[in-house]
Amino acid sequence: MIAIIDYGMGNLGSVSNACAFLGLEARIVGKPEELVSCRAMILPGVGAFGDCMEHLRSHGFVDVVKEWIAADKPFLGICLGLQVLYEGSEESPGVAGLGVLPGQALRFVATPDLKVPQIGWNKVRQRAKSCPLFAKVPDESYFYFVHSFYAPLSGTETDAGVTNYGLDYASAIWRGRMIAVQFHPEKSQAAGLQMLKNFGEWVTGC
Repeated sequence: MIAIIDYGMGNLGSVSNACAFLGLEARIVGKPEELVSCRAMILPGVGAFGDCMEHLRSHGFVDVVKEWIAADKPFLGICLGLQVLYEGSEESPGVAGLGVLPGQALRFVATPDLKVPQIGWNKVRQRAKSCPLFAKVPDESYFYFVHSFYAPLSGTETDAGVTNYGLDYASAIWRGRMIAVQFHPEKSQAAGLQMLKNFGEWVTGC
């Protein structure tokens, strides 16, 4: 069973519907104790970094998510679910993230040719082609993005996918059984659905 975490803010409907369409065994979980029978976790997110962290705390999920990742259980973060893995974000100074990864999410700098937020389709270059999400997904496939903040490249193997929007940034990260993407696979047509299918198959294999 894949748990889709409901902490009061997130694109739960589209993620849940995509999983159902693919025949993945998934359910929305609103309390930490409901994770007992789950083998994998999806953390979706939309909105502001500070609000997201406050909702995670108030719903009792901060320590649970950190412990889940530390135990190397299958995890997929989507959009803001990627950014909160870092220590913080320029969006919410002074608000601590989950701290699973070092550094913080940074804001795109708007220019006459670069609108912020980035809204629309952009391609992902596969830097770590062995990443489980990339199976049967062509390199430089396009995915749907909606965000003003980004994860800077770490220069390590954690940078699984790279996208350019004025600069190169990490649009997919991978470490052990933790994977997170900045784009929305559930809204990215065939390539995105293949990624979610890959996640489900990977969970079964784990």
